[in-house]
Amino acid sequence: MQLRVLGVVLAGGKGTRLYPLTKERAKPAVPFGGKYRIIDFVLSNFINSGIYSIYVLTQFRSQSLLQHLNEGWQFGSLLKNQFIIPVPAQMRSADETWYQGTADAIFQNINLIEQAEPDVVAIFGADHIYRMNIATMVEYHEQKNAAVTVAAIPTERRMAEQFGVIECRPDGRIVRFHEKRPDAPTIPGDPERVFASMGNYVFNTRVLLRELQDDAANPKSSHDFGKDILPSLMQRAEVYAYNFQANRIAGEPEGAMAYWRDVGTIDAYYEANMDLRSVWPALNLYNRQWPLRTSSFPDPPAKFTFDEANRRGQAIDSIISGGSILSGGVVRNSVLGRWVRVHAGALVEDSIILDNCDIGRRSKVRRAILDKNVHVPADSTIGYDLEFDRRSHHVTDSGIVVVEGNRSPVEVGTVVVV
Repeated sequence: MQLRVLGVVLAGGKGTRLYPLTKERAKPAVPFGGKYRIIDFVLSNFINSGIYSIYVLTQFRSQSLLQHLNEGWQFGSLLKNQFIIPVPAQMRSADETWYQGTADAIFQNINLIEQAEPDVVAIFGADHIYRMNIATMVEYHEQKNAAVTVAAIPTERRMAEQFGVIECRPDGRIVRFHEKRPDAPTIPGDPERVFASMGNYVFNTRVLLRELQDDAANPKSSHDFGKDILPSLMQRAEVYAYNFQANRIAGEPEGAMAYWRDVGTIDAYYEANMDLRSVWPALNLYNRQWPLRTSSFPDPPAKFTFDEANRRGQAIDSIISGGSILSGGVVRNSVLGRWVRVHAGALVEDSIILDNCDIGRRSKVRRAILDKNVHVPADSTIGYDLEFDRRSHHVTDSGIVVVEGNRSPVEVGTVVVV
């Protein structure tokens, strides 16, 4: 039997820990890896897995996200079972509120599930960087005859307070949930790791509809899958864990480790971007059998100009996106977005530079994230004097400087006397 699968992507989170990158955009719309957005990962996973019916539930600061979906993810198909449709918050609750939790977000759009009449519903978040063959998770769900299947991954014990932790039997059936508890039990035989829920679920449709209705009628519920629905349901139905580490992607070498990163903080976002530029990256963007899809831009190729001492356009161990020009500037260990300019004598190291930034002559940028449209004046530095940087920019505890876009030149950088 070939199951009819409906995909639902939860893309309405505020992403407060990613501030200021989320000041004017939802977390799924935050740029990543030069030319992509975070949401491109989950949507690519669905499409590459052969699942083409997808609703994207949006909420906070959704304009940037909606523009991206409109530019890059519209099928234009006349087929009923091929669509990617963004769904703004409908406020269908009795008191017409924003979504109160993950389960409430689905409940307020329950009519879309009822109209689609799928066999199963794959409910996935849009906040993580990973690749996954969702079809194999659906097959596992069918083999187990499960009511719900939860994607899970072994994670360091110190991270337990940030995730829902799962206890399960050897056959994968879940026996207990521990929601964001630092003392959550570790994996049997592995005292340094816990089995963490990834927040991705495959539901039997009939079970999902019933549980959503019951949860909505419960005034004591926080209307969240991890906190309310799943702990209750596992007492009455078969709920299984799918080990993400067993997932395999077409085109990857045998034995390649499954990649998943929670980019909930600036430091985690920075590290995930840096993962891309190594010689053998943990996340391979160059796998043609599992492409990472995004908007298609009419950008010219990146260009490197001048070949003179102290004025040579070059990039080492870096990703440079279309439309960017390094006119005598040097970029090392960095990720550059679209239409970035690095002028003569400038140096960019260990940094993430988003679209349309301009790095002036002889300027130096180190361990920084520049949001879109930042202009760094000539003879300036960012990331060299953190106390000075803190006066105008956000600086993480680890020393990463985040510069907001659309600032006037006088607010960016320290003037260097030369």
